[in-house]
Amino acid sequence: MTAGFAGLALGGCIQVKAPDKPIEINLNVKVQQEVVVKLQRDAQDLIQNNPELFPQ
Repeated sequence: MTAGFAGLALGGCIQVKAPDKPIEINLNVKVQQEVVVKLQRDAQDLIQNNPELFPQ
């Protein structure tokens, strides 16, 4: 009977409430880094493949 009472007492203490604001996960940093690296590689390939664009 004591275990049943303890279970009943603990069961009444748990409350689950939805947050007021939606959860936001920001992953912009990783995406921006990938874009910058890709653009840098594309620019380097363009310069190497077309040396007449930037004469020295």
